[in-house]
Amino acid sequence: MKLHELQPASGAKTAPKRVGRGIGSGLGKTSAKGHKGQKARSGGGKGPSFEGGQTPLQRRLPKRGFTNRFRHEWVEVSLESLNRFADGTEVTPEMLLEAKIIKKLGNGVKILGNGDLTKKLTVKSNSFSKSAIAKIEKVGGKAEVI
Repeated sequence: MKLHELQPASGAKTAPKRVGRGIGSGLGKTSAKGHKGQKARSGGGKGPSFEGGQTPLQRRLPKRGFTNRFRHEWVEVSLESLNRFADGTEVTPEMLLEAKIIKKLGNGVKILGNGDLTKKLTVKSNSFSKSAIAKIEKVGGKAEVI
């Protein structure tokens, strides 16, 4: 088989229904919608949540909880994962993204004090836990808030 001989499977490509194009097409006048009724109207039909007159699920379930629209979600990074950088490196959120330590920057990066840091690093981040700052400075590094 050659590239110019490729074609879709038979029956895979069908012409679209051309409705409302005269009596001879077989789909003229009412455009295959029948006479009057809900489904004949523009925008007619039932919505995806309609359950035949039964109270829909989203109305049967009780309202629960509260979602704070102004919540600030941090992308958390443990201190131990910073050991892969060389001594004296200035670690930024963009470098963490490049090194695939984090998947996205989100609303900011917070460095947590999990594990031990063995290298002297200058860490720039949006937020730090107190234990993370203490461990970074203990090794001789710097924790800078950006």
